[in-house]
Amino acid sequence: MMIARHHERGVLQRLNEGPAVVLLGPRQVGKTTLAREIADELPGTVYLDLEAPGDAARLVDPSRYLRRHSGSLVVLDEVQRMPGLFQTLRGQIDQRRRQGFRTCQFLLLGSASRTLLSQSAESLAGRAAYYELPGLDALEVPGLRDALWIRGGFPEAFTASDDQSSARWRLAFVRTYLERDIPQFGVRIPAETLRRFWTMLAHRQGGLLNASALGQSLGVSGRAVSRYLDLLVDLMLVRRLQPYFANVGKRLVRSPKVYIRDAGIVHSLLGLRTFDEVLSHPVAGFSWEGFVIENVLAVAPFGTDAWFYRTQAGAEIDLLLLLPDQRLWAVEVKRAGAPKASKGLELAANDLNVSERFVVYPGTESYPVSEKTLAVSLETLMGRLLAMAA
Repeated sequence: MMIARHHERGVLQRLNEGPAVVLLGPRQVGKTTLAREIADELPGTVYLDLEAPGDAARLVDPSRYLRRHSGSLVVLDEVQRMPGLFQTLRGQIDQRRRQGFRTCQFLLLGSASRTLLSQSAESLAGRAAYYELPGLDALEVPGLRDALWIRGGFPEAFTASDDQSSARWRLAFVRTYLERDIPQFGVRIPAETLRRFWTMLAHRQGGLLNASALGQSLGVSGRAVSRYLDLLVDLMLVRRLQPYFANVGKRLVRSPKVYIRDAGIVHSLLGLRTFDEVLSHPVAGFSWEGFVIENVLAVAPFGTDAWFYRTQAGAEIDLLLLLPDQRLWAVEVKRAGAPKASKGLELAANDLNVSERFVVYPGTESYPVSEKTLAVSLETLMGRLLAMAA
């Protein structure tokens, strides 16, 4: 099942603006598929998978090999396998600039942690743009939003033949990350400890971070919990949504909220396989909230900032977006079929003088739920944001 990714446009746009793009994302999120589609569209593109010994061998003398393909786009998959290559790439980019080639030279794919790859790519400062590829989103699989919510956005999990096969794929994905991938990044955390931590986050999906309480449950220090969380955030598996601070004369919540970014991983860690099992579990509302947030941020215009907002008195916005034009949008997420604008949303939106306020719910119709608040489907809100990004 081939699924067209609207992120192809974003990657091509950045390639047409500069010499190199670093495409980031967890393993199995679809980076290689997207890169191959781009390669097929650009004649003469050279594709190398640096996990394949034959392809890696071509770069024994990287300068000579890359000079032979000057003027062509070169795609380097799993580029973190050869960290010493970045210095050579810098030289090649500078040489090509002198020859008149300024755009569309290198597409670099990395599955390592964001920090590890950015440290390796320091020599490309000012020469490379970074683009994060998320999982599949609701606009890419029209009419299948609920299936996407339950199975998550990893393409192989979503396109599995049935819910059980999808759940098995996701559990294998978690196990592979814990037992093989994370140790390869030089991290020395017992796999079982990290799995327990990941599962605890699933139980607390969308909750405020309490490192001390998590540490007590794990039998480790709060500092260790912060280190574990930093790792999962760095691997683009967990989102730490920061609170928005504003001078509104009210006591504000200052702890971040934590979400496992893929809803399917949340459900697998909790042993939930089907739509009915998820709906009957206490995590359902928080899982839906995280799913909506990830889908919205997947299509938000470049340069959009995101937070949540909450006061000690109960005024709250689940997702606060600061768009590139400096407008604030307030998004409340409801799983109910007939949502209402909560008093907390109205108070918070008035505190911050937001320009638009929405309640995202599972239905399809758009209608006002208060004088200033509109109930919309996830796809409707995403469509508005995607149109801005065009």
